Amino acid sequence: MLSVIIHGVILSIGLILPLGAQNTFIFQQGICQKRFKDILPAILTASLSDTLLIIISVTGFSVLVLASHWIMFLLMSTGVLFLIYMGALAWRANTGKQQDVMKKYSYKKQILYAASVSILNPHALLDTAGVIRTNSIEHIGILKYIFTLSCIFISWSWFFLLAFLGRSLGRVGNSESFLRLLNKISAVIMWGVAVYLFLLLLKLS
Repeated sequence: MLSVIIHGVILSIGLILPLGAQNTFIFQQGICQKRFKDILPAILTASLSDTLLIIISVTGFSVLVLASHWIMFLLMSTGVLFLIYMGALAWRANTGKQQDVMKKYSYKKQILYAASVSILNPHALLDTAGVIRTNSIEHIGILKYIFTLSCIFISWSWFFLLAFLGRSLGRVGNSESFLRLLNKISAVIMWGVAVYLFLLLLKLS
């Protein structure tokens, strides 16, 4: 049982650590919001979205989606446009005024933004379907539930930790230049993933 927990934990850490729109947004709001509780809508939305993707992946529903050529084509086409757009937003914020870089989102905007970068990003679905689904197959019965819960636990823990780190940096001050760098890196990564998905899209067409 311990080996199954370790398997889920290490796998989830490897998938969730890379910088992307989701992580950048949680960290950014951690820096910008005055109180930790004001970041909770973004944290909970990202955590619940990841939980949904993990459950869909482990239960095998994602395989049905990925098995359809047209669904995959539509999903990846949307993903390319989505990542290009999100990258442009990050880059524009990076070159804007201080109030653009240090932008605080309302609860509603936090939920909408966090949901969009979590669920509408097809790269996340490909990760969960291609990696978590594949690794979950080797576990059966109660061990599969333990594996799934381990992955979900890491996801929730990571977003709370990320927001806490951002909040700690925001309290120190002088975080505008760091956010500018973070936005620039995030934009480049999203555009890189868009190129990767576009190349996969060419193979499907």
